Amino acid sequence: MFVAVYWWRVHPGKEDQFRAAWRRGTDLIRAKYGSYGSRLHRDEDGRFVGYAEWPDEATWRAAFDRKMVYDDPEARAAFVDAIAEVPADADPIFTMTVTDDLLVRHPLEQGPE
Repeated sequence: MFVAVYWWRVHPGKEDQFRAAWRRGTDLIRAKYGSYGSRLHRDEDGRFVGYAEWPDEATWRAAFDRKMVYDDPEARAAFVDAIAEVPADADPIFTMTVTDDLLVRHPLEQGPE
């Protein structure tokens, strides 16, 4: 398994818009490019961090090279509109091959927004 980690800063007040667009985009990327999906986290400073799982680096690279374009311009526009800052070239901050996986999958417990 392969993972890519990204981060985004979002304009104040657009957090829900960003999260909804991120969820829609993640579903579409999974369906079109074969990812295993992603998790979205929020850092103490408000930055969102996404951890995306892929079957292997080649599958991720093929999707990344195509800019992970998907067929939902409205979701993409909402995502881009919400973003205030990303790393240079929107590149992932980490790409890694998983060597050991002890993560237990369970339903997400939603905390306060």
